[in-house]
Amino acid sequence: MSTPARPARRAWLAALALGAWGPRAARAAPDAPSYPPVERGVAMVFPRDHGAHPAYRTEWWYLTGWLRRLDDPHRGQPIGVQLTFFRSRTRHDAANPSRFAPTQLLLAHAALALPERGRLLHVQRAARQGFGLASASAEDTAVRIGRWSLERDAADRYRARVEDRKFALELDAAASSAPALQGEAGFSRKGPGARQASRYYSRPQLRASGEVRVDGARVRVEGLAWIDHEWSSEILDEHAEGWDWVGLNFDDGSALAAFRIRRRDGGLAWSYARWFEPGGAPRGARDPAVRFVPSRSWTSPRTGARYPVAMRIEAGSRVLDLEPLFDDQELDARASTGTVYWEGAVRVVEEGREVGRGYLELTGYAGALRL
Repeated sequence: MSTPARPARRAWLAALALGAWGPRAARAAPDAPSYPPVERGVAMVFPRDHGAHPAYRTEWWYLTGWLRRLDDPHRGQPIGVQLTFFRSRTRHDAANPSRFAPTQLLLAHAALALPERGRLLHVQRAARQGFGLASASAEDTAVRIGRWSLERDAADRYRARVEDRKFALELDAAASSAPALQGEAGFSRKGPGARQASRYYSRPQLRASGEVRVDGARVRVEGLAWIDHEWSSEILDEHAEGWDWVGLNFDDGSALAAFRIRRRDGGLAWSYARWFEPGGAPRGARDPAVRFVPSRSWTSPRTGARYPVAMRIEAGSRVLDLEPLFDDQELDARASTGTVYWEGAVRVVEEGREVGRGYLELTGYAGALRL
């Protein structure tokens, strides 16, 4: 096969394996193996739940960070970092004894947001599990594709490594508090249906440091990071188009996670927000109501997708304005997960003052979400 055909083939294989996140995909393959639903009332157990859950249909470990440069011509200027590993259980029978049966796929995206470049540096990977190509431990966070990896050690420190011709990343991110459980003790609703849910926890306010290498230059960096870990067998309602999500670290040590799931008809399928105190405990007895209000849009010159890259978040009594580090943070992952979306570093402004930083994710704007 010629080199130019490889990305298209990887995209086709990924789309075939993952399909749509909803009941439509299950109906399309009546002889497919069943995937267990996410159940309410099941306690999370650590460190086991830091690891993979291979029976479920899909899972991801997601790292974002706002870092400042310590020793290059752009000293003190920010860099946005994003690294995500995906695990997908395919429709192949797990009981197949063949070592060549692709029952689990691993995929990954990595991106750097460098303001002086004005668009993302983005790389991606896809491989079946096994044969020394890729692995995901079921005992703790230890996921790998080739020379890319994300691992957690006994000191609750995450180590992220990416080696690619475009850039390299070595980042250590240390947690100082227990995992922050989302939803009902980690049971996170994603829609009105009983099965539209995930198991979900976050690690906000991680102290991060390391090195980024671009064009042969090594740059030491430090800052704050955020990790999400989520797994499910069915997330989106069949009428859903996509979601908007934020993970925000505030200067006072608190954090906010929030999302909305949009319907194709323009309506709202579901929304959620949770404030976390410094130390990771939920703030207040009840989660606040949340509204996402677009304040400015940007249109991609490559895909024509129009993204609300500046967003106002109304979470309870607080009003937060999100401003992107720069507008063009579109991520084209059609060579791995088959999707195009916007994944961007944003500043948080409240009453005219910058109070935090984080990441905004916008999916479904380049077409209804399909993974």
